Amino acid sequence: MSTTPLPAAGAPLTPPMLLRWGFNGGAATRFGVQIGGVLVTVLTLGICYPWAVVMVYRWKTKHTFINGRRLRFTGSAPGLFGHWIKWFFLCIVTQGIYSFWVYPRLTRWIVEHQELDPVG
Repeated sequence: MSTTPLPAAGAPLTPPMLLRWGFNGGAATRFGVQIGGVLVTVLTLGICYPWAVVMVYRWKTKHTFINGRRLRFTGSAPGLFGHWIKWFFLCIVTQGIYSFWVYPRLTRWIVEHQELDPVG
């Protein structure tokens, strides 16, 4: 396992800085998380979709490793909920046009809430 710090954003990767990715998630746990997310979303008519997003990304990052270190998802459903309401309102006001911006905004929020777990 390399203890070399990751390069700054935009810095080129030199041979000693190559990243080794790993994933150890299984089908059964993924299926359970996905079913839970769908149920939460459908039973609340989409209002609790942020909770489903957080469940799925916690599972994904929990099973993802970079250079032997686990990823960790730091986002919270209440933290995403405010954005979700704002994006929903903007979609209504713009008659759906803003929906083209929702996925990139959601993806940015997800990426900004991932980090390497300091413990493992």
